[in-house]
Amino acid sequence: MKVLFVCTANKLRSPTAEDVFRDYPGIEVLSAGTDPDSPRPLTKELVASADLIFAMETHHRERIRKKYRQCCDPRCSSS
Repeated sequence: MKVLFVCTANKLRSPTAEDVFRDYPGIEVLSAGTDPDSPRPLTKELVASADLIFAMETHHRERIRKKYRQCCDPRCSSS
C-alpha cells in the first residue's frame, strides 16, 4: 500500500510522519507539501499513485480535492 502524508511546506509534519512509518511493514510512504516551494511539492502523479492520503489539516484535504479532483476517488467522503 502506498501512503502519502501532506502538509503545507513538507518540512516538519509530513516528513516526520514519513520517517515514523518508513519501516512499517506492508506500506511505502512519501510526503509532500501543498506549497509549490516545498522540497517535494504535491503533484497529480503523487496523488494518483497513493492508495491512502493523510492530510495534516482540513484545508490540505480541501486543496487536494479541489486541485486534484480528477485523481481523487469519487467515493471519498467529507468527514
